[in-house]
Amino acid sequence: MIEPTCEQDLGEAISGASGPLRVRGGGTRPIGAPVMGEVLSTAALTGVSLYEPGALTLVARAGTPLAEVEATLAAEGQRLPFEPMDHRALLGTEGTPTIGGVVAANVSGPRRIQSGACRDSLIGVRFVDGNGTILKNGGRVMKNVTGYDLVKLMAGNRGTLGVLSEVSFKVLPRTDVAHTLLMQGLSDAEAIRALSSALGTPFEVTGAAHLPRGPEGPPMTLIRIEGFEASVAYRAARLAQALDEFGIVRIEADPETNAALWKTIRDVMPFAGSDGDVWRVSVKPSDGPRLVSGVSATDIVYDWGGGLIWALMPAGTDLRAAMEGIPGHATLVRGSDADRTRLSVFHPEPAPIAAISHGLRTRFDPRGVLNPGMMG
Repeated sequence: MIEPTCEQDLGEAISGASGPLRVRGGGTRPIGAPVMGEVLSTAALTGVSLYEPGALTLVARAGTPLAEVEATLAAEGQRLPFEPMDHRALLGTEGTPTIGGVVAANVSGPRRIQSGACRDSLIGVRFVDGNGTILKNGGRVMKNVTGYDLVKLMAGNRGTLGVLSEVSFKVLPRTDVAHTLLMQGLSDAEAIRALSSALGTPFEVTGAAHLPRGPEGPPMTLIRIEGFEASVAYRAARLAQALDEFGIVRIEADPETNAALWKTIRDVMPFAGSDGDVWRVSVKPSDGPRLVSGVSATDIVYDWGGGLIWALMPAGTDLRAAMEGIPGHATLVRGSDADRTRLSVFHPEPAPIAAISHGLRTRFDPRGVLNPGMMG
């Protein structure tokens, strides 16, 4: 394993590579086609290099544990806006999630419907391309008008265009209070209608999810509101009135219960330890129930008001066969090495997009040494 301790060593390791490199941060998110090659780890590139609470800006090296970043922010009453998911329970992995891994996979959570994805809070990157060249893009402000928008390009490319060495974020103050409106017994279609109605109100919903198989058995639908205590209480009560036809069971105000509920959604905990493949599907919320009715899923979790569907499927089943006529895309998040080799893990790209993707990989990694074949 190659484990550089500084950016210059990282560049030399890549430029001197004679074969494929398997890029790894904390090793907690092995998503994509299996990659053969020597492991290149960023785990030793650690530390928060700049934090300005007054400017809501944080810069950290790529191997910095996510928990360290979150603890640093929490000490100043701040947080990452996008509520990054922890994949360890779902994927059965160990290790320590890193902030670079979060960026490389564009990892986000339930709050994305309000705050956007990881890439929307990312304002700067430093990385090393496939030639070993150190590149920088963005900075400490939400403005970038020159050349490629490499900041957005590096979020979600999974180390196939370059290996991150440092990332910069715009952060937000932590919210004081969270309340969750809970409904039980709704069908998928009814739940999506309730969630869509909630998201269409002015009450600033920060989480909207549905479990067809709730913790106690019957379906459970959840809507989260966050902010200052008086504001949250008012907005939750008003939203409950607006959704009266769906039968609000209760408004959950206990902080620990709320945290547990949304960790369940964020980390797709109902699937942890269960047999089968896991698919992550993005569709229009209104198309979700139709898609789900056409697949042989063992279990389902709806997030983002129904726009994100997690499906637990029999091993080896290609869920995309049920997507004919339904716009969207699906990713095989968990499956055996054989399934991830046989199936296309990521949704096939239209020819023009595939040509652009190929051109970018050729430009940034002309030797094809960075995670070759991971994304097709």
